[in-house]
Amino acid sequence: MSNAFDLLVFDWDGTLMDSTGTIALSIQRAFVDVGLPEPTDTQARFVIGYGLTEAMAYLAPGADAPTIARVVEAYRHYYLAQDQSLVLYEGVREWLPRLREAGYPLAVATGKSRVGLDRVLAHTGLGELFEVTRTADEAFSKPHPAMLEYILDYMDVAPERALMVGDTTHDLQLAINAGTRSAAMTYGAHPLADMLPLSPLAHFDDFPALARWLLEA
Repeated sequence: MSNAFDLLVFDWDGTLMDSTGTIALSIQRAFVDVGLPEPTDTQARFVIGYGLTEAMAYLAPGADAPTIARVVEAYRHYYLAQDQSLVLYEGVREWLPRLREAGYPLAVATGKSRVGLDRVLAHTGLGELFEVTRTADEAFSKPHPAMLEYILDYMDVAPERALMVGDTTHDLQLAINAGTRSAAMTYGAHPLADMLPLSPLAHFDDFPALARWLLEA
């Protein structure tokens, strides 16, 4: 029996790794350090999934490029002090290999940088599970379709045969822009109410529920 999809593409932060709280707090501290108004938690969580420079520029639309660069560096200082202590969501380590063993090719499309993604893949030991990964500094930031289109082309998979799995409206809009289907994870950065208008195929409150759905499809 064939699988429901020929490719599963995962966001990283807020989908596979429990990092959204740390990211949001690091953004807030960075803005305070640079002397800019501190974003609310909701505002900081909204930009998770964007490339780092794009995220900071969105939150400080009147700031010039040197100021944004200072915010980015301050953010990195706070985030890197904690990233080795971040953990995968419950079930991710157990179920990702099962999905691959069931014949699902796996990929990652993330707002992280290449250096950041490679570091966390090495730290978690999950790198060998993914056929291809794409980061925000290798393509336009989400929700531009470029990073997902690259993955589809690399894997030679038609858009309608791929599923984008993410926890933000940016992930779901990325899927729409690239012509793929999507699944929403409700435990990450954006509330389900914001994601439902983007018509995900399904939504899940934990990773094992997603995996079981895929294996039973």
